[in-house]
Amino acid sequence: MEAFSFHSPTVFSISALLRYLRELLETDEVLQDIWVRGEVSNFSQPRSGHLYFTLKDSEAQMRCVMWKNMALRLGFAPRDGMAVEAHGSMSVYEAGGSVQLYIDTLRPAGEGALFQEFLRLKARLEAEGLFDPDHKRPIPVSPKVIGVVTSATGAALQDIRNTIARRLPLAKLVLAPTAVQGIDAPAGIVAAIQRLNLRVRPDLIIVGRGGGSIEDLWAFNDEQVARAIYASQAPVISGVGHETDFTIADFVADLRGPTPTAAAELATAYSISDMLLDLQATQAQLEDELEAILGERKRALEQLSAQLRRYAPQTQIFNLRQRLDELVLRQERAPQVYLQAQKVMLSGLSSRLESLNPQAVLMRGYAIITRQADGRLVSRVGDVQAGEGVRLQVSDGSLAADITKN
Repeated sequence: MEAFSFHSPTVFSISALLRYLRELLETDEVLQDIWVRGEVSNFSQPRSGHLYFTLKDSEAQMRCVMWKNMALRLGFAPRDGMAVEAHGSMSVYEAGGSVQLYIDTLRPAGEGALFQEFLRLKARLEAEGLFDPDHKRPIPVSPKVIGVVTSATGAALQDIRNTIARRLPLAKLVLAPTAVQGIDAPAGIVAAIQRLNLRVRPDLIIVGRGGGSIEDLWAFNDEQVARAIYASQAPVISGVGHETDFTIADFVADLRGPTPTAAAELATAYSISDMLLDLQATQAQLEDELEAILGERKRALEQLSAQLRRYAPQTQIFNLRQRLDELVLRQERAPQVYLQAQKVMLSGLSSRLESLNPQAVLMRGYAIITRQADGRLVSRVGDVQAGEGVRLQVSDGSLAADITKN
């Protein structure tokens, strides 16, 4: 007969199990203050600014996260294949079900001592205000004189020369040669910057060299070099190493170029091609404005010409000549017009007179009656008496008659 157990095993949900595992990791003193060495793989940095990558060795790998506020303090750019040493704490990313290392400090492997010195100097100079954005001087748009602090025999000088010759050939390049690597390099860089400011007074200075290890670039992590850049009268563009290399000189300079070539491009941001484009645009604008001015002046000239024609003596003479011709013509026509008018008036008077002619009235059958006794005109019945003699004047003679009845 089988034994029956009264105790059931504990069954965890996935989330509960991961929370339990996270509590174990986050309460372990060793795992909360740990250094890990490995090779960077699957590196990514989204727009959030956080860093996500994997640290691996020949036998295992581990997911890592570095938040943006920590990543901003890095003096270099991590990349795939880079050997690094990371400090942080272990925890669990429950949504992904994975154990992760949350990094607060990252440095290239094998460069621990130098890197720590770099971080200490960077923090101290930053606290003093040498990296203050308010101190950054503006880069001149079109520099006439560009000073260069680098090795006279390095490839960086040729890159800078070629870039400036291509982009701004009118600019004058003044080299202050110096060693950029080794124990004497910092003093040489400082002297070169000071010499340019005192003797040449360039519009700006490019300080840089080609890429290399942290030891090769260490002269640009020197405190005196940083202070010389900060005190420079001319604005300084740094161009040290490759894009992933960061030095103290980059932080204190007025502008950082990822490479010497990039620094030269930044120094000639307003290139000759930009000048030609602006010149063409200005020329087109001037042509348009000139055309508008000429058109306006032409219209004004036409108006003045019209006024001149109106008030010119010759125009007045022509007008007076025309007026004279009109008057002469009117004078020549005046007698005819007068006679015609008189003829019309006479005709009218004749017609009126004809209409008033008694003879014309008699021709229409009327008669003029006068008394025979005294020849007075009879115009009313009462002017004569019965038995009185009258004379009737008709169109072709007169008749005698007696009034028989009144």
